Amino acid sequence: MNVSSKPTCRVVRPGSAYAGKQGLSYFEGIAAETVGSTGICMHLLTIPPGARAKAHLHASHETAIYAISGETHCWFGDRLEEHVIVREGEMFYIPAGVPHLPANLSDRPATAVIARTDPNEQESVVLLPDLERYVPR
Repeated sequence: MNVSSKPTCRVVRPGSAYAGKQGLSYFEGIAAETVGSTGICMHLLTIPPGARAKAHLHASHETAIYAISGETHCWFGDRLEEHVIVREGEMFYIPAGVPHLPANLSDRPATAVIARTDPNEQESVVLLPDLERYVPR
């Protein structure tokens, strides 16, 4: 990262991807690591057909999602008992500390912009493997 000590405006062109703890690949975007942000991160995520993330939560940070294309199922709640389908053009909010598991059950990719109030994308990810059994494959 080549971030000067004085904050400035930056353009980020998603190109490189990294493997998130959640089990999906994210395109690098706005984060402490790329632009020196201190209160937000924003990434582009494409979930391949049939793929799903690991059950997880973000300990102290909120998440906002904008679905660019496709649709994503998301189970959430203490035992992933709630379910919603987020469709193209819709936004979805996940409060801090709420367990969730997104999945793409369709036959085409689902792409979304994800923004979090944690500038270090992976810092607050807490995996919850005991919840995996509540979402059918």
